[in-house]
Parts: sequence; C-alpha cells; structure tokens
Amino acid sequence: MQPEAPGAAAVRLAKLLIWIIPLLWIVNSVIARRAPGVITPHMLALGRWTLAALMLGFAARAELWRQREEVRIHARRYIALGALGMWICGAAVYFAGQTTSMMNISLIYAASPVMIALGSVLWLREPFSTKQVVGVVLALVGVVHVVVQGQWLLLAQLVFVPGDLWIVAAATAWAAYCMLQKHWGSPLSASAQLAVVSAGGVLVLIPFAIWEQASGAPVLGWSALALVVAAAVFPGVLAYGIYGWTQSVLGPGPVAMTMYLGPLYAAVVAWLFLGEALEMHHLIGGVLILSGVGLVVAGKRPGTGAKA
Repeated sequence: MQPEAPGAAAVRLAKLLIWIIPLLWIVNSVIARRAPGVITPHMLALGRWTLAALMLGFAARAELWRQREEVRIHARRYIALGALGMWICGAAVYFAGQTTSMMNISLIYAASPVMIALGSVLWLREPFSTKQVVGVVLALVGVVHVVVQGQWLLLAQLVFVPGDLWIVAAATAWAAYCMLQKHWGSPLSASAQLAVVSAGGVLVLIPFAIWEQASGAPVLGWSALALVVAAAVFPGVLAYGIYGWTQSVLGPGPVAMTMYLGPLYAAVVAWLFLGEALEMHHLIGGVLILSGVGLVVAGKRPGTGAKA
C-alpha cells in the first residue's frame, strides 16, 4: 500500500527544517579535523552509529517490536543502506580529511545533489520543473564561487590526491542512499528506520574497526569518547533523522539541495565564532546558493510527493 501524499502542514515544516540540516553537518567537519591521532576513521564511525542505534532503538523499541517481521524480511535492504550511509559516507569522509583539502572536498561533494536530482527525475520519476533546474545550477555556481573565493582560475590549479577518491565514493554513496531509501520505502517511522539502518551500518563497520585497532590504532580515551558522542548526536541522530523525514515529505531532489548550504554556513559560523572575515565572494556565493535552494524548495507543492 502506498503512503498518502504529505499535507500542507507537513510540507511547510519540512521546508523549514531543511535549512537546519547543514548546521548539523558542519559539526562532522569539525570532528573530522580533530579525529586524527585520537581515534581511527572506522572506529569513530562505528562508535558514532552504535551509540545512535542504541538511542534510536530505545526510543522506538515498541514500534520495532511490532514491526519485527518487516525488519526481518527486509534486513538486506537495511544493511545495504547502512553500508552506504554509515560505512562509506561515515568513514570515507574521515579518511579523506587526512589527505585532501577542504576545497576539493567541497567541490566534489557539490556533485552529490546533482546526482540525486537527476536520479530522482530519471529513476524515481519525480517531477522537476524548469525553475527547479535553474535552482540547481544557481546553487552549484554559488558553491564553486565560495570555495574558490571568487577566483575561478583557481580551478585550473587544483591537484587531486588519493583522498579525493574517498570523497567521490562518499558523494556517490550518499546519492545512492537517498534514492534507495525513497525507492524502497518503509512502514517504519523515521526514527525506527534510522535505528535499523544504523544497526545495519554497525554490522558492516565492525570488522573494519577491529582491523584498524589491531593495526596499531591510538589508545582510546575521553577525547575519543567525546568525539563519538558528538558525532552520534549532531551529524548522526539529528541530521539523518531530519534528513530522512524531510525527504519522505519533499522527495530526495529538493532535500539534497541542503548540501549546497554547507560552505556558506561554514563561512558564517567561522565569521561569528572564529573571527574570520566575511568577504564579498561569501556574499555573492550566498545569494546564489540561497536563491537556488529557494527555487528548488519552492517548486515542491503539497500533495505532489513521490510515492515509494
């Protein structure tokens, strides 16, 4: 049985919440920069999603028990989603941060919303208007403008390193995660589904984390625990939970556009809390990004949600 199309109230709330998601993603960037020498990538991802699975599982325990047959029947789907969203997207970003620049990460990740938007139209058959296509282009141009600091000739000077392959893998996996989650659908609530998917990701992560620890990883301490807790709560439970629910209401394409806000939000946060200058390229890029995201989101009307 197909789910009902979202109502006007749900669409309005979803359109509001998607602006919060990038702030939660920023926390993961901070964690990635602090992790080297404290905790290994797979162990950090394992701790993050184990804690998230426990918190979500406890909160949704009654629903999960009622839906235990659904979970058993589609266990492979949830493990596949966990491998994409928690293993590849989780550990790959931490690996990439060790060898590549933030410019490269931002540029490569900017391709993910484009892949999701195209996949939503071509594979999921979601409606995508001309106005929304213009929005995607504007947002992409805005991201590049911010990343290269208004100097587009810098693109010719980019040097790609092995760490960039991790970001390509992460961006591709994220696009696949978003589209498969929508395509497969689930009778579970957003929290219950994220709990099961997190558990699936934990199963995939365990052998890799054990291998890292056996290969001479840093001794785990309070600093590692703090990173795990922060990663589980902010870019974990909250970010994925809000992302999953808003995607069920608005569809993968519009919600994926929030990834374009990352560089802009990071610049504003650095200006407010780190004293870094907010320059003209930030303002120009910000106008382009906000305009693009606004066009895509505004094109989503109540009752037009794609059905799994």
